[in-house]
Amino acid sequence: MTSLIRQAVPADADLVFSLVRELADYERLSHEVDATAEMIASALFGPNPRVFCDIAEWNGEGVGFALWFYNFSTFRGRHGIYLEDLFVRPSVRGHGLGKLLLASLAKRCVAENLARLEWSVLDWNEPSIAFYKAQGAVLLDGWTTCRVTGEALWRLADKAVAP
Repeated sequence: MTSLIRQAVPADADLVFSLVRELADYERLSHEVDATAEMIASALFGPNPRVFCDIAEWNGEGVGFALWFYNFSTFRGRHGIYLEDLFVRPSVRGHGLGKLLLASLAKRCVAENLARLEWSVLDWNEPSIAFYKAQGAVLLDGWTTCRVTGEALWRLADKAVAP
């Protein structure tokens, strides 16, 4: 049994999209997915990509992924990595692939002198919370994620006209 973490390549676009759908099912958020495989491929492999993906392989088969992008901390004065999604198929969990995906990103942070590695986790997802804590993650109380999307995003954008 062999494991490998590697950067995604254009031929992985359908795999990444499939894993995104599986993650959405797991998180009970399938109704919120409006991305397509083509959109994922364009974001990851089009000109000037701003999001990146690592693939976890088990015995030569892609079975997990970490999708991430660079962020910036004004307090630290340096970039960091924001992990948007981490997912390993349930059938291959327990082989250390999630740990390898996180460790690979941590190694990138260290090699690039980045300030931190961050992500969010759903508050009901106790197995993931326990996993992240076991990897040394600290859950930040007192911070609430804010999001503007859909019609509210359009209304907010309309307020950007000069007075």
